[in-house]
Amino acid sequence: MRTYSLDDVYETRKRRDSWWTVYFVDPVACRVALPVANRTHLTPNGLTTFSLVLGMVSAALFAANQLVAGACVFYLSFMIDCVDGKIARLKGTGTPFGLWLDYVGDRIRVVLCAGGLAYGQYSLTGDVRYVVLGAAVAVLDLFRYVNAPQMKRVRETVREERGLPEPEEGRLPRGRSLPKRLNRVLARRRVRSHLISGIEFHAAVFVVAPLAGAWALIPLAAGAGVLLLANEVFLVYRMWLFTRRHSVAPSQESRERILV
Repeated sequence: MRTYSLDDVYETRKRRDSWWTVYFVDPVACRVALPVANRTHLTPNGLTTFSLVLGMVSAALFAANQLVAGACVFYLSFMIDCVDGKIARLKGTGTPFGLWLDYVGDRIRVVLCAGGLAYGQYSLTGDVRYVVLGAAVAVLDLFRYVNAPQMKRVRETVREERGLPEPEEGRLPRGRSLPKRLNRVLARRRVRSHLISGIEFHAAVFVVAPLAGAWALIPLAAGAGVLLLANEVFLVYRMWLFTRRHSVAPSQESRERILV
């Protein structure tokens, strides 16, 4: 069996990723991935399943009002979720089913942890705002992950019909990007230009706020939610500009592809 080096693991990192992952997760995940790759036969799907189990444990801890423990286990769950992708890319063992499992597992983890937080704080305080908080976190997360592939499908349909080239990874449309100097700085550090995404939202709600204490749950979750929603609105606006700039009457087949 081949022996991998830490440099090999570093090569599996995404070209650009969320700043939370780059600075707070990858440094740990890469070092965990190395012994996993060299000393175990764990598969990416097995790691994804383990990550989901940890997410369930985190939700149970939140429900029991063990906020610090729940936050630590949630971080561990997300870190293992990053390890599975590195192992898949390192060994070439990724599968289409694994992509589905990873996607669905993430959604289940977020919904369960949002419910756990809501239940734990409502049972302790009787404050209905925590129920609203849990529901809002779950709905916003689901909207984010339903909206993203749909926008991608619309862009791909327009590109196909107009014969447009695929954009470079991490590149924003011309005239709508961050200042070039800032974008270059972020790119050198592997940080993507969308600074507030689902990952930062999850980190704020399920790691930072619980570690800070119950008082921080509502304000931090609300603030992160507003920033995430603003980012989603901006992405939809960019998509609208893209379709307007390359406007073309869609065929019946194209409409069906977008809507299905």
